[in-house]
Amino acid sequence: MARRVYLHVGAPKTGSTYVQTVWWGNRDALKGAGILLPGTAAAHDQAMTDLRAVSWRDPDARWTWDRLAGEARRWAGDVIISNEGLGAATGDQAARAVASLAPAEVHVVVAGRDLWRTFPSMWQQSIRARSTWRFESFLRAVETGKFESFWEHHTPTRMLRRWGDLVPAERRHLVTVPPPGAPRDLLWRRFAGIVGIPDGLCELPAPTSNPSLGAAEVEVLRRVNQALGDRYPHRTPYQRVVQRHLVNAVLKQRGNELRFGVGPDRADWVRDLAERQIEELRAYPCRVAGDLADLRPAPATPVRTAVPTPDELDDGQVLRVAIETIVGLLGQADSLSQRADRQYDEVLSRLKARAVGGVRRTLRRASPRD
Repeated sequence: MARRVYLHVGAPKTGSTYVQTVWWGNRDALKGAGILLPGTAAAHDQAMTDLRAVSWRDPDARWTWDRLAGEARRWAGDVIISNEGLGAATGDQAARAVASLAPAEVHVVVAGRDLWRTFPSMWQQSIRARSTWRFESFLRAVETGKFESFWEHHTPTRMLRRWGDLVPAERRHLVTVPPPGAPRDLLWRRFAGIVGIPDGLCELPAPTSNPSLGAAEVEVLRRVNQALGDRYPHRTPYQRVVQRHLVNAVLKQRGNELRFGVGPDRADWVRDLAERQIEELRAYPCRVAGDLADLRPAPATPVRTAVPTPDELDDGQVLRVAIETIVGLLGQADSLSQRADRQYDEVLSRLKARAVGGVRRTLRRASPRD
């Protein structure tokens, strides 16, 4: 029977990739210290899609939430379950998840990041999940209250209430993402402190979070999404083809030098939203790992000098990057072809060797004996 279960449920784009990389990369060391990560990272993702009953769940997925919870319950120590998609669960789904882990002491962990960085990151993530809307359309939808799921699924306040209200206040944890320039291991140390992972137990790799695409690269991807029509639907077909061969193999590998963000015309709006969010979180009884001030935009952040958003690029800029992307795709195709040829040659060599060996054995058995 598990003693404690730490449910890290989100939010997306809060450094979860790095923290999960540390956890899974040190799984054996953690297990030796009495802390289990049940299944695999893919199992946590599959369990999330089962719990949320999403339409885009992979039909070949084998892990259900009940299976993951069952493995957690059988462990005698502490357990970590981590997937940033869990934060988008409904109240009933969250309640089911927490109840399924009884009688363990369940802790809910939610991470929050300043809105100035969250807005462009979340929009870009939506494009990488097959959306087609423009950056300005996204911002206007949030601004006018037509995209409430942004607050439900991508920020800590409502997520904490949906999940945190299911456990006592001392078992609710908010991790704030450090501001730019902070020590790279600070976010990890905040998570580790909640779980009680001692210093030095885990080896920390260099940060490997999802690299952001530049303005031109994400605009190319957005237009590709528009042109796909019904082909490669979200989620698994899109991930296996577009995410793997276009985003990961080509677009992420580019310099992506043309960064973008919210323009200075919305600086006051973002600051006001940040202050309201901080006040709401200050009033909510939970334990904060970090500082609520981290949720304020850094003083120099709301200044964008002549850096166009993807919406503001001219067709010539997009065309240039699109052509370079095609060149990159040709290189990717050539690499895959060469790999397939090598694998074919290796298989053929093994088959020939087996055939020759079989002939020799047959000849030896057929040869006359003295």
